[in-house]
Amino acid sequence: MVELTAAVIGLGSMGLGAALSLARAGIPTHGFDLRPQPLAELTAAGGHAAASAAEAAAGAQAIFVFVVNAAQAEAVLFGPEGAVSTARPGSVFVLCPTLRPDQMVVLCDRLVEAGMLAIDAPVSGGAQKARDGQISIMASGPDEAFTRIAPALQAIAAKVFRLGDAPGAGSRMKVINQLLAGVHIASMAEAMVLAAKSGMDLGTVQDVITECAGSSWMFENRGPQVVSGDYTPFSAVDIFVKDLGIVAETAEALKTPVPQVDAALKLFNQASAEGLGGLADAAVAKVLAAQAKVRLPGDDSA
Repeated sequence: MVELTAAVIGLGSMGLGAALSLARAGIPTHGFDLRPQPLAELTAAGGHAAASAAEAAAGAQAIFVFVVNAAQAEAVLFGPEGAVSTARPGSVFVLCPTLRPDQMVVLCDRLVEAGMLAIDAPVSGGAQKARDGQISIMASGPDEAFTRIAPALQAIAAKVFRLGDAPGAGSRMKVINQLLAGVHIASMAEAMVLAAKSGMDLGTVQDVITECAGSSWMFENRGPQVVSGDYTPFSAVDIFVKDLGIVAETAEALKTPVPQVDAALKLFNQASAEGLGGLADAAVAKVLAAQAKVRLPGDDSA
């Protein structure tokens, strides 16, 4: 039996976590990113740094793509130094970006036409779960693809939700997840700013609400960033500008009202326009705090 080798293209918080989990599981892992820091971390963990997507994919049976958007996916797959140029026929491409379902279908179909197997596989769980090999994958694709790379999927995921054979199903599920995630971040921000304006201690608010019915995964995960005033990005404001934009476009195409998405997207767009796009998505609280004329932790302005 041929030893399974993996490639991870795009070493952001989720991609790097997946690459580290693969290496920890003893799967030879080649990673590519434009930034040197994640490449160095992967190398220190026993992985291998590649100079291009093509170099990472050469010889790999499982090729995970963790870029941000459709344009980046197109480039790392089919560009001059793209993974398809060196991948062996029958290699399994696992496409993890949040894309419009129709965009995902086009990419998967092109991979199949090139002689590859493709899995539509958006992920969820956050940076720490990625590092722990505990993410969730919303996946659709042929049985053969899942079987060929089962050890790699087991290394990075606590749960792989099989949503059918055809591409698009995984991405449709991610749209629903991102609808809730984006709205919940905006709601967290509203709650924290209202609490601050009320003179409440935000650490106490965090402790109490996480044990009460009003909590959510996003409140538990993002609230501490507001409490500490540390907006180091794991998922940035601009990610949700993109993702909630996809949700809104999907809903419009289906003639389905999403008023809470519309309100949350407006907030994320405003935060981005005010220069907060590169900060953690929880930084939308800064926009509301400025409107409320209240100071949050880490904020020197009145």
